[in-house]
Amino acid sequence: MFGKKFMFSMVVLVAALGFCGCKSDNRKVFEVKGVIKELKPNGRTAVIAHETIPDYMDAMTMDFDVKDQRELSGLKPGDSVSFRMVVTKDDGWIENVRKVAPAAPPDASQTIIIGTNGTNAEALTFRRSPIVEPLNIGEAVPDYKFTNEFGAPISLSQFKGKALAITFIFTRCPFPTFCPRMLQFFEKGQKALKAQPNAPKNWQLLSVSFDPAYDTPERLRKYSQTYAIDTNHWQWATSDLWTIDGITGQFGLTFYRETPAALPQHNLRTVVIDARGRLQKVFVGNEWTTDEFVAEMIKAAQEN
Repeated sequence: MFGKKFMFSMVVLVAALGFCGCKSDNRKVFEVKGVIKELKPNGRTAVIAHETIPDYMDAMTMDFDVKDQRELSGLKPGDSVSFRMVVTKDDGWIENVRKVAPAAPPDASQTIIIGTNGTNAEALTFRRSPIVEPLNIGEAVPDYKFTNEFGAPISLSQFKGKALAITFIFTRCPFPTFCPRMLQFFEKGQKALKAQPNAPKNWQLLSVSFDPAYDTPERLRKYSQTYAIDTNHWQWATSDLWTIDGITGQFGLTFYRETPAALPQHNLRTVVIDARGRLQKVFVGNEWTTDEFVAEMIKAAQEN
């Protein structure tokens, strides 16, 4: 009798969970509108300038993946779309992508002119940036200087003799396939390198924030504790914007803010520098694998 009651209760519970749509991955779902800026050749990535998502993300332009390539069928750059953005702890994608009527143009009488003689000239901000040349594979990486998560000064030259990997992030990055994905790659790569019995010991990971006004050493230290880090092999750092503009420009990473208060918009770059301080590999985007990364680190560590 007890067994039948228990089984009946379990059936009711399962049915109730299915009916309420509860998820075990703690996913968040947002309804969003935006404009397609680019469709990537892979057929499953759209670059979309999207509206502000309340309590989650500022308006920005970013890459979104779809699970089903048919979601992007018939769309083209310039199309206004609505879509459902799904975010889990480790992943994010869009679905139910639909073309919609474009938003009405703003009333010209309400348009704010921004410029030297405009009424809102203070909203237009600039920063001086160094003029740098992109680095080619095999070229020496300049000795950029940073401050690590413990407030100590560090420079790239001190890692000579080690394979050095650098990824660029900011701690407020909300979407899991951007900065959090880069840090997960480092976390998995660190684990894999330490687990291989014949792997080299002369390697270092460095996560560099391009949001120095917010990502102080103290904030970087606290944020780093959300990952399983070995401080002997993985440091976090930032620097002044002049330095950050210089190093990111040499590796093809761009970041900017649409307004001074907005979160940075950016692309993704992770680089491997060999033990002689030469650029060995630039990983573009977020589609590389831990195995590829580990292979590059092992190779870089042997370049003495």
